[in-house]
Amino acid sequence: MTDYSALNAGNGGETHQVADADHGVLTTNHGTPISDNQNQLKAGARGPVLLEDEVYREKINHFDHERIPERIVHARGSAAHGYFECTDSLADITVADLFQKKGQRTEVFTRFSTVAGGAGSIDTPRDVRGFAVKFYTRQGNWDLVGNNIPVFFIQDAIKFPDLIHAAKMEADRGYPQAATAHDTFWDFISLMPESTHMIMWAMSDRTLPRTFANMEGFGVHTFRFINKEGKSTFVKFHWKPKAGLASTIWDETVKIAGADPDFQRRDLFERIDRGDFPEWELGVQLFDEEFANSQPYDVLDATKIIPEEVLPVRIVGRMVLDRYPDNFFAETEQAAFVPSHVVPGIGFSNDPLLQGRLFSYTDTQLSRLGSVNFHQLPINSAKGRAAAAGCPFLNQQRDGHMQMQVPKGRANYEPNSLSKAGEEGGAREDPEGGYKTFPSEEEGQKLRIRPESFADHYSQARLFFRSLDSAEQAHLASALVFELSKVSLEHIRIAMMANLRNVDEDLATRVAEGLAMDLPEASPTKVQPIDMDPSPALRIIRGPLEKHTLEGRTVGILFADGTDAGELASVKDAVKAAGGNPMLIAPKVGAVPLSDGSSVRADAQLFGQPSVTVDACAVILSADACAKLCKEGAAVQWVMDAFGHLKAIGHNADAKPLLDKAGVEPDEGVVALDGFVDAAKKRYWDREAKVRTLA
Repeated sequence: MTDYSALNAGNGGETHQVADADHGVLTTNHGTPISDNQNQLKAGARGPVLLEDEVYREKINHFDHERIPERIVHARGSAAHGYFECTDSLADITVADLFQKKGQRTEVFTRFSTVAGGAGSIDTPRDVRGFAVKFYTRQGNWDLVGNNIPVFFIQDAIKFPDLIHAAKMEADRGYPQAATAHDTFWDFISLMPESTHMIMWAMSDRTLPRTFANMEGFGVHTFRFINKEGKSTFVKFHWKPKAGLASTIWDETVKIAGADPDFQRRDLFERIDRGDFPEWELGVQLFDEEFANSQPYDVLDATKIIPEEVLPVRIVGRMVLDRYPDNFFAETEQAAFVPSHVVPGIGFSNDPLLQGRLFSYTDTQLSRLGSVNFHQLPINSAKGRAAAAGCPFLNQQRDGHMQMQVPKGRANYEPNSLSKAGEEGGAREDPEGGYKTFPSEEEGQKLRIRPESFADHYSQARLFFRSLDSAEQAHLASALVFELSKVSLEHIRIAMMANLRNVDEDLATRVAEGLAMDLPEASPTKVQPIDMDPSPALRIIRGPLEKHTLEGRTVGILFADGTDAGELASVKDAVKAAGGNPMLIAPKVGAVPLSDGSSVRADAQLFGQPSVTVDACAVILSADACAKLCKEGAAVQWVMDAFGHLKAIGHNADAKPLLDKAGVEPDEGVVALDGFVDAAKKRYWDREAKVRTLA
């Protein structure tokens, strides 16, 4: 009789972990226990590998096929689980279950993303951010698929492929990745005046969010709420961040990309890990046909907003993200968001961009996930209500690629009468509680045409620019100069400047001067732009959502050998007391000896944790350590960048020579340690004129 254990015992002297009481037995996907996971099956110790090795074949086959097609847009994403809590009932306006009762909670899964880059690109390019929320309601799943910007580049979905092709890497050379600073994008934009409003947002600080927790979110389109009487109310959705709006500076953004390409993904994980759960309020703008018809723009035009000063946002709930995915691929990557997935009480308007998305997203998921059964993946499966056999959805749909359910009975059609014979008969329609489409009356000829009400492309672009703080205006103008300086074809730059003259003459002049080009004549317009009242709600800097706080923010504390133990502990404790996250940074990450003979471990190394990765900086050094760090370029740059990026800098007396070496000039944001925590709660925008030249 063959001794199999002896034959399989030779592993070249290697030792490997084996199953014990604390570890299960390794098996194939079909349940067969595996005796050796280190070596292929061979004919002799040095002989050829045998094709019959099912353990190897299954393992390598799975590996070879473990990637699915990435999203064409929004490929780079991060997500988290949480809940939505209704804080103000909308029972009189919609029958949507999640809005019926104050205090009612609904499970959610929220994904943030960039648009242009691939799955392996960086977190922090200048780009629109996707903001998609899947509500697992008791009436089924509702996907509110939006962005961190309330308008879009185009008015009709038929132009979406052109927009994305223009924004993506250039077709002949395959670059730039995750960037719009190239010829094809700006060529498209210069020829599409309807994109002008969105370009104002895209070139603003809105596309450089500090973290996901510091972004607003918007449903973009006009939707409908429908109540139990069948009355329709138009609605636009807004997510307001509890942490406040905050952005990065372009130079800071560039350096973050090099220091930590996963900066925003890491921040989301670490916030949840330490209990600083990201939170947003859900607000709605509610209006009727009469209001819509009274505005100087069309509410069905996705390139337009309703200013909050004209129609205030009503807060009706809050969303808290409190659990990171257990598996990135199974949840974040396989999550399928589809705008057409709504629940009773929520409907659609005739926005032509929205109408196109209702088809396109489902089509995309079929391509990515390979099956009409993608709704059966756990992350996509409805889970808000109980149903027969533990299945949250009931119908007579069967079979298909990757069918994961085992339906019972003969009835794969409806209607049927099999239940009368004691067999499984399946589900039936619900005329009372089922989804009802709002019966809007429509008439008109079949035409490929834009309504005249969509023809004003510049008034709201002007509104946005003139509503910004002066610092934000300078950032926007400088962003345009940077992007257009990367455009090699002069006629594209000229066309863009001609469009900008219709937005704001001063803006166009600043861009022309930044490019050292003559300002062309303004481009012709079908509708003369009008001056709308500024909307302060559109500002980040000195706006209503700019918060002076340390809650949820990280403070970098630079220390070294001999640092005063009392000063270090005092600053660390004060940051924690203010709700901040103190991060101890030192030249070495091991035990750092302090002034009293004790030692403390650093959280990060100076060379790997530049000041761009924290929100405020404290420098606590001994005289000897300071003298050494004055000769260390990384330390000088650490302080120099903190000052250049307008952050608060707290320091003890012995650290002053390092600040001097870094060119730090005194201002209200450069303070002694006893005033540091209060100073650390904001940025110092008035400093910017000292450290950079803007358009």
